[in-house]
Amino acid sequence: MLSHSYRSRSGHQTPCATAPGTRINVWRPIRGPLRDAPLAVCDATSVAFADFVPSDLVYHDRTGETYRVRYNPAHRWFYVPEMRADEAVLIKCYDSAEDGTARFTAHSAFEDPTARANVLPRESIEVRTLVFHNA
Repeated sequence: MLSHSYRSRSGHQTPCATAPGTRINVWRPIRGPLRDAPLAVCDATSVAFADFVPSDLVYHDRTGETYRVRYNPAHRWFYVPEMRADEAVLIKCYDSAEDGTARFTAHSAFEDPTARANVLPRESIEVRTLVFHNA
């Protein structure tokens, strides 16, 4: 279920909290080419569910849950070197389907050891989209 882990202090859930769906984030640099702290994504087929570690997200009106990723040498990470402002990455952050397809995508910025010392700091934008499926 989409956003199934979000709940208010009173325990109230919004209607979207029980709808089947997918959360897809759209990420891109504001300026490019991006050389400082690029975004990497991990091949979902290389991440076991046991590699995801639950972590609370505490807001003033609710508590949510996210996952951190435990290191595993089997992970296969990818990134777009020198990504331009007219390029974007779609990240499937959550899928309520439990049919064997990828449900989560591990992703993180990282320090690129090949970047020069005087590169401009990264400026990027990420937009969260919700896709609802028929039940």
